[in-house]
Amino acid sequence: MGFWNKLFGNNSEQKVGGMEDFMTLIRVYFQAAMAADLGITNLAALPDLRVFKTTLKVPTVNNKLGVGERSRCKKMLKEMYGMDDDFFKEIDSSLRKRCKKIQDAQTYLLQFQGFTQDIMMLTGNLMKFKLRLPGFMKKALYTMTEKTVNDIFNKNDFTDPAVLKSVVAVREYNRRLGFSQKWVTDFVFKVVMLAKKEPKPAQDEK
Repeated sequence: MGFWNKLFGNNSEQKVGGMEDFMTLIRVYFQAAMAADLGITNLAALPDLRVFKTTLKVPTVNNKLGVGERSRCKKMLKEMYGMDDDFFKEIDSSLRKRCKKIQDAQTYLLQFQGFTQDIMMLTGNLMKFKLRLPGFMKKALYTMTEKTVNDIFNKNDFTDPAVLKSVVAVREYNRRLGFSQKWVTDFVFKVVMLAKKEPKPAQDEK
């Protein structure tokens, strides 16, 4: 699981358009959607959105923070990573149902962070050697990812206590966030494919 632990840490080997950029853009999209839907005006409360907006000089649309930024971020995720409209619709639906007031935003973001860390570490642990399949076998990898995600949400006979604990945590996070298995599968698969393209640090090559 050491490999997956590096997913959410700082890695100087990251390349433009890689895994870390994908995760950053996902966070930006969440924060932009929250700003637009909840009327948040304090950029300090949305650090990823603040960096995105200032770095790319995204103009504020109709004096409302989040509208132009969400549109720009969505376009980048589509063009760079091939994410489809249904992916964003699920995010928007989840946010609207669970973020009714500004105070809900921070709680939601913390839950999503915990969810992404747990689901990726758990997926890496359960798939193990299957992740070594070459990247061109995308169809087989997607099928394996889909089965693993289905097991995480529906299988109840895990024997490893650590795995069982993580499964319970992931299910609880997703109960609060409300994503479909299809959305989770697509998200995990995208990160898996990006991870396969990342350069491996020399100390990990044993």
